[in-house]
Amino acid sequence: MPPDVYIGTDIVDIARIRELVNSHPDRFISRTYTPKEQSYCQEKANPEIHFAGRFAAKEAIKKALMTSGIKTPIGWTDMEIIADEDGAPIINLNGERFETLQCKVSISHTNEIAIAFAVVIKE
Repeated sequence: MPPDVYIGTDIVDIARIRELVNSHPDRFISRTYTPKEQSYCQEKANPEIHFAGRFAAKEAIKKALMTSGIKTPIGWTDMEIIADEDGAPIINLNGERFETLQCKVSISHTNEIAIAFAVVIKE
């Protein structure tokens, strides 16, 4: 039997993320991003673009999970998006209920918007 596949997508206005980062940096960043994600984004020339991309990816993952039948909410920091050696995103979902899932995401951005597409595969 083939696996079940669920999708989610999200688009984010980078100016909105920039405003949140500037007006509530500690609260927004610490509640939304893991320490590894924070380090990755803050090392970039334009951190808000990378924060926005990861925010869009997390929203896309949440949407895919909602359609998968998993009713338990997932927290922002229960999803971690890090980069492999080539810069491709790797998703870590924390929690026993997510152990049987595979998750892939694609993130893209301009200077104004970030977009992400997530695929969740349930074996």
